[in-house]
Amino acid sequence: MNTLTPNPPVFGDATLSAAHFERIISMLYDHCGIRMRAGKEGLVRARLAKRLRAVGVSDFDAYLDVVTGDPARREFTEMVDVLTTNKTSFFREAAHFDYLQDVVLPAATAPLRFWSAGCSSGEEPYTLAMLLNETLPSSAVKSAKILATDISHRVLATAKAGRYSSDALADVPAALLQKYWKTAGSAGGVSQFEALPALRDLIQFGRLNLMEQWPMRGPFDAIFCRNVMIYFDKATQQALVERYWALLRPGGHLFVGHSESLTGMAHRFKYVQPAVYVR
Repeated sequence: MNTLTPNPPVFGDATLSAAHFERIISMLYDHCGIRMRAGKEGLVRARLAKRLRAVGVSDFDAYLDVVTGDPARREFTEMVDVLTTNKTSFFREAAHFDYLQDVVLPAATAPLRFWSAGCSSGEEPYTLAMLLNETLPSSAVKSAKILATDISHRVLATAKAGRYSSDALADVPAALLQKYWKTAGSAGGVSQFEALPALRDLIQFGRLNLMEQWPMRGPFDAIFCRNVMIYFDKATQQALVERYWALLRPGGHLFVGHSESLTGMAHRFKYVQPAVYVR
């Protein structure tokens, strides 16, 4: 949870009532399927406090009037951005990338297509791009594409910029850091690095709400939807898994987070290893 300074006196101490909380989480669920449970009231208030300040209102009644009163839904988009959780890292859940490099890529045929669904700030698709470059012949790399999508404009801006601190890149092997990243000055005394074209050229970033119509048709060789479905209820998870099946080529793989499972769902995937399934 973000730590915020108290609201300036002009805005008062806005109280998030039970009715406010229920209305906000209902809006979030209806828009993008995220189910925020009771007990998260403090998190919601803390994250939205800066939005109250930004739009110049002093209470949640007035804030929700702003959210619902704009036909362009600009503040609604901002609200969704600050309420969605975006935690990721390079080579996160490394067993998945070992399996991709050892099993999936050697057996794949060009042109290869991958989808990072819920890419957050971009560490996952850039990790995929490094592995493709390291594993595939150059001709296959040239025809490969990684689609990377997220609902948050804020994190997508970071992903598209392709600029990360040395701390964020700590889990990237030194040889790969030297090969695929260039130094880009420093910020706050911390070295910064930018992705080179060898990575950037493989990735197409775009905003996508998983609850809405998907413009892509596939087929994909692998879909990474890791640590995303934990925020959805079972019915939403079930629907997503069916849609992923339809977009994967036969033999294509679905990677979910290690805290997630398809157990309890009716699906046609074959279990391979923890959090890895094949069509």
